[in-house]
Amino acid sequence: MSSSLEQLENHLETFIENVRQIGILVSDFQPQGQQVLNQKLQNMISNMQEIDKLRSPVQEVHVPLEVFEYIDGGRNPQLYTKDCMEKALAKNEQVNGRIQSYKAFKAGLLVELAHVFPNEMNRYRAVRELSDIN
Repeated sequence: MSSSLEQLENHLETFIENVRQIGILVSDFQPQGQQVLNQKLQNMISNMQEIDKLRSPVQEVHVPLEVFEYIDGGRNPQLYTKDCMEKALAKNEQVNGRIQSYKAFKAGLLVELAHVFPNEMNRYRAVRELSDIN
């Protein structure tokens, strides 16, 4: 798979360079450059055909749309992974904080319920012990 990706990358780089050269030729077009322009256009068509042939092994590669947004924004697409990891860590810390808060609330609630309803809490604990055994 990596050789297919490398071949595709090489063809894409060649295609991009060819398009860049066509842009230069067209921006300052001279009639004597028509033959060179035709050859560059033929090369572009050939490159597109080669790229089309190489697309089947990489069709299963899914790229998140956010990566393209990074590229469009002029940012390095490799930063996407870093940003995703940082967001996941922040969310993990937030969720762990909530879990700790709920545990503290549960402990406080059980203490208060034991003061107000001691008999019911004893039965509750007995039921919980039975369910933990099973």
